[in-house]
Amino acid sequence: MAKMKIKKGDLVQVISGRSQKNGGDRGKQGRVISVNLDTQRVLVEGINQMTRHTKAGTTGRGARTGGIITQEAPVHVSNLAAVDPETKTPTRVRTRLEVVERDGRQKVTRIRVAVRSGKDLS
Repeated sequence: MAKMKIKKGDLVQVISGRSQKNGGDRGKQGRVISVNLDTQRVLVEGINQMTRHTKAGTTGRGARTGGIITQEAPVHVSNLAAVDPETKTPTRVRTRLEVVERDGRQKVTRIRVAVRSGKDLS
């Protein structure tokens, strides 16, 4: 199982697929809702919207549920790129090792960095 460079909460851009003028999502940006490491797929807010018909029912209070719901479908991670926080354009992700000193001991941490501008990704 390969490691993914896109994490939950990242701002990503769709870099492949159908263009927006043909009804696709290429070029759109959104926040990552969830990541599935097993299938290498990512849920992105507002991207790859699908309509789902749910069966009508009632809640405990008597409110009606069901109908047509739009929700996000997963996108493969290879179709996404992280967005550079400075230029708001797609970029590759690199890691930088940084030594942090806590309680007199040194600890090495990995920090994700945008290749294009060199800024840290949150």
